[in-house]
Amino acid sequence: IVKAGSGVGVIGPSASGKSSLVRALVGVWRPARGFVRLDGATLDQWTPSSLGRHIGYLPQDVELIEGTIAENIARFDPDAPAEAVIAAAKAAGVHEMIVSLSAGYETPVGEQGTLLSAGQQQRVALARALYGNPFLVVLDEPNSNLDSEGEEALTKALLGVRARGGIVIVVAHRTSALAAVDQVLVMARGLQQAFGPKDEVLSRVLKR
Repeated sequence: IVKAGSGVGVIGPSASGKSSLVRALVGVWRPARGFVRLDGATLDQWTPSSLGRHIGYLPQDVELIEGTIAENIARFDPDAPAEAVIAAAKAAGVHEMIVSLSAGYETPVGEQGTLLSAGQQQRVALARALYGNPFLVVLDEPNSNLDSEGEEALTKALLGVRARGGIVIVVAHRTSALAAVDQVLVMARGLQQAFGPKDEVLSRVLKR
């Protein structure tokens, strides 16, 4: 059970099941056994539209859709308020980068985001995950293409989610992504190896 306001870092070697776990958490994959519950209800008890409003997901392979930066952040909602798009960008620490572009929020991202750098794509995708202040924010290696400024913005974004009572689940390859979490889950071979307070779990892992 992960309580409101908590942050969980998921670590483990390659092919340990981290990405499979987060895909199940957001409903992309259905668990072979057991259930994922959000506010007590299993995911299949939510309608897709209702569930989408409460979950923000940044996959390992960032996928932007051809359109503008604003459209991608707003998940192509034609009725998205500009204020909500800007708020998500500011929460992700990407507003200043966006307004520095010649067309600002109306900048086209190109097919699969190819008109933006990998780091820019990742930060826009983070803003998309934060759009609408979802309760559960799940990020799969969100700092893989970020520089130090981007990582600082990421940490602030995750702390912001927790401060408003949301839950953060972040798969971390680089330990800098763990700065904003208070719990750590260690996985190996598709199984949980350890789970608990960050400092306690990391001290055990590092002793091995």
